[in-house]
Amino acid sequence: MAQSPNLNRRDFVKAAGVAAAAARLEGAPAIQTVKAANNVVQYGVIGTGGRGQYLIRHMNTLDGCRCVAVCDIYQPNMEAAIKASRDKPKGYLDYRELLARTDVDAVIIAVPLYLHFPITRDALLAGKHVFCEKSLVFKPEEVHALRALAKERPKQVLQVGLQRRYSKFYQTAKQMIEKGVLGKVTHIYAQWHRNPGWRMRKAPDPKMQRQWNWRLFREFSGGLTAELGSHQFDVATWMFGAEPEFVVGVGGLDTHKDGRDVYDNIQLIFSYPGGRKLMYSAISTNKHLPIFQGTRTEFGEIIMGTEGTIEITVGTDEEPALGLWYYEPGPPKVEKAAGVKEKPVIAGATLAATGKGQIGLPLLFERDQITGRESFLARELKYARLWLYKRGIMVPEEDRNPVDVQMDEFFECCRTGKRPRADLEVGLSDSTAVILANLAMDEGRRVYFHEIEKMGRTPEPKARKA
Repeated sequence: MAQSPNLNRRDFVKAAGVAAAAARLEGAPAIQTVKAANNVVQYGVIGTGGRGQYLIRHMNTLDGCRCVAVCDIYQPNMEAAIKASRDKPKGYLDYRELLARTDVDAVIIAVPLYLHFPITRDALLAGKHVFCEKSLVFKPEEVHALRALAKERPKQVLQVGLQRRYSKFYQTAKQMIEKGVLGKVTHIYAQWHRNPGWRMRKAPDPKMQRQWNWRLFREFSGGLTAELGSHQFDVATWMFGAEPEFVVGVGGLDTHKDGRDVYDNIQLIFSYPGGRKLMYSAISTNKHLPIFQGTRTEFGEIIMGTEGTIEITVGTDEEPALGLWYYEPGPPKVEKAAGVKEKPVIAGATLAATGKGQIGLPLLFERDQITGRESFLARELKYARLWLYKRGIMVPEEDRNPVDVQMDEFFECCRTGKRPRADLEVGLSDSTAVILANLAMDEGRRVYFHEIEKMGRTPEPKARKA
């Protein structure tokens, strides 16, 4: 991305001193130590479509884990997963046969959303550790049922696939917020725009048409809210450090007239304590991303505070994650000189300069921070990197893909009993946001988050009169 060539050493010293390093998260309470041969976690994958195979390819690069079983109801996907795995696992068409294996310590669940809860429930009951892709659950009753079940089985790890929590860029942004670098964070804008978005695919068996296109039908899917928005709802809740109070929104099925019944565009506002707000948009007619000077498309977030702003987006297998920090300039100082006419006023508003824009500074990791304890050579190398960052010639890059980091942590938690960063409550909070946001759009009203407590619960029978 292009940057201004007007640079100086002081800019970089300031950036290095203020932009926080990636968060160092402390260890969590113990859960269970997995009893696996040579401390290797043996796992199975349930759901081996595009996402399941993607995870397998990433897990192929990790130590301390071995894929021993895969399962999918569609045999070509199951066979493709066996071929993709370095471990050449055994294939199953029924996930219950996989769960019956005593040598499976953990399962990775990457099935359509409507199956998340029943398979997660069965896996926990079978004594397995569980990694389940987002959104963790589909219906209100599943929020309560999974929380109760997990409480009964505290020695089993349950982690949800929200990989932004494992990105150094997002951890750095969170630490900057905690240190007050952005002042008071009041608003977050997030989008996931695509063009053309999801298309109806022809199923290999006409009887499977709806299941094959499960994301497009409400009986199987939470639509854009669940499949895209859930990642970014979690970012906002994490950055604000609080749960939303209510959500309002508008959704429409305006472009794709192909039989689907989920919205093809949604706009949501989540209100958090203190009047803080997340403004969210997902559309399927344009993929422009109005940050990073248009160098990226589709998805990203803008975190806005009284003293600064962060533009941020997660990376892909082909593109690096990006993060830029802009400090908030104060109001321009205007000195009145003798003989100078007053500025013109229109409708009671003075026409004044809006303020000079800022050049984005990189979010700096620990390796780039100038501490004063470096050797001369190490310090000069850091200055050189910062100079290149500022000019846009290169950008800071994570040393590992967050997907690899999240899976590594899952297996480490299975071995040691640590609690994962994206744990049960993180997953249920995120699922609740999805469920209530869809309800707000469907019913055209403000939906309060405390409503989830009464949703999906079986009413207690009334006492009989004597």
